[in-house]
Amino acid sequence: MNMSKIVRTSADIILPFILVFGFYIIIHGHLTPGGGFQGGAVVATGIVLMIAANRYDGIKRVFKPETMKDVETLGLLFFILTAFTAILLGSAFFFNWLVNGGIIFGDSVSYGSNAGFLNTAGLIPLMNIAVGIEVVGAMSVIVLYMISGIKEDL
Repeated sequence: MNMSKIVRTSADIILPFILVFGFYIIIHGHLTPGGGFQGGAVVATGIVLMIAANRYDGIKRVFKPETMKDVETLGLLFFILTAFTAILLGSAFFFNWLVNGGIIFGDSVSYGSNAGFLNTAGLIPLMNIAVGIEVVGAMSVIVLYMISGIKEDL
């Protein structure tokens, strides 16, 4: 079944807003409620929207299950590598070696109310990004495999 032109156009218009909001939730996870899983679920919802609004044949060319598996693996490897880097630097597993380092996400947090400064928290934002990548890949793979079972009807 093919959705109407109105549904496809609406999905194309709203997709960038969904993606930006999902990435916002991922990157602000150490400052606000949210993080990698929640933001990854929002981004994956954008992919599900595109799957629902378009034909399966067109979507499987853009979002291949193999590619989404690779995205999931990339997120997991990034997470594990970031955790093991502390051991290579002579600290404990998952030690927050970026905090107070002055490089990306390394600024110290001032006392009092937090103004929402993104360049804080050390490894936590990197872990949120890794989890977000993994969740986007995993949820997309699940939906693509679920929809492949009924592709004749789409």
